[in-house]
Amino acid sequence: MPVHRRLSPHLGIYRWRVNMLQSTLHRLTGLFLCAGVLLVSWGAIAAAYGKPAWDDYVGFCTNPIGILLMIGWSWSLLFHLCNGVQHLVHDAARNYGPPVRDLMSMPVYWATGWFVVVVSALATLLLWAVLGLRMAGR
Repeated sequence: MPVHRRLSPHLGIYRWRVNMLQSTLHRLTGLFLCAGVLLVSWGAIAAAYGKPAWDDYVGFCTNPIGILLMIGWSWSLLFHLCNGVQHLVHDAARNYGPPVRDLMSMPVYWATGWFVVVVSALATLLLWAVLGLRMAGR
């Protein structure tokens, strides 16, 4: 006889909020940063091996896939940094504890969560705009 069990309550109760997005992105960017270390290590090893190895590395980093990986890695780094700073601010426990949090319709950490996402994206755009201008010789 089959047992009909209800699904886990998190599937029907919780709404997707920015702090859930931040938590997921923080874990994913941490993994991507670990993978990006391989790319940076390849560059260091290529520099040690000489011009042919370095040319191969530069060739990979300047093709569209390499550029996309570098942009993703730099965004991961900046998001991870901004999210870490936000956690340090939260550790000060300003407007974050249950007495304040439960009385607010939109807790402070939701607004700062979107701020972290936006600032990391804008910082990445600024970084790559500056790099693009430097590469263009301006």
